[in-house]
Amino acid sequence: MKQTIEQFYDAFTQLDAEKMVANYHPDIRFEDPAFGELNGEHAKNMWRMLCESQQGKDFKVRVSRIEADQNAGKATWEAFYTFSKTGRKVHNIIHAEFKFKDGKIIEHIDSFDLYRWARQAMGPTGLLIGWTPFFKKKLQAQVNHLLLKFEQNTR
Repeated sequence: MKQTIEQFYDAFTQLDAEKMVANYHPDIRFEDPAFGELNGEHAKNMWRMLCESQQGKDFKVRVSRIEADQNAGKATWEAFYTFSKTGRKVHNIIHAEFKFKDGKIIEHIDSFDLYRWARQAMGPTGLLIGWTPFFKKKLQAQVNHLLLKFEQNTR
């Protein structure tokens, strides 16, 4: 299943969302600190939205430490980009955990230090409130609103 993870991230480095989500099981469950939990097409659409939003920009992905057996896997990936709302450079380090079913990724959990991300992306505002539950809740509401808008525009 290591090859599945490699294919997923190879596609991500090319911002090819369709190749990425081809590695997802139809019943995929995705979770991360920014979006919270997403299931099925919502999880797939999140990658479609992210890839589309980064086309032609300074976005880069670096992947390391991919490990997997038939049931589970993990990887570390790093994202380098400019946060569009503030113009600030971000280097986010993400630890991904995977579970597999029928040769596909059925569960994908990304974890990263949200406070570290907030300080980079938001500057002084992130420094002051990026560690709070309020910030996390507001961020999740905003990004999920963007996802909903993206889904409505692609129908």
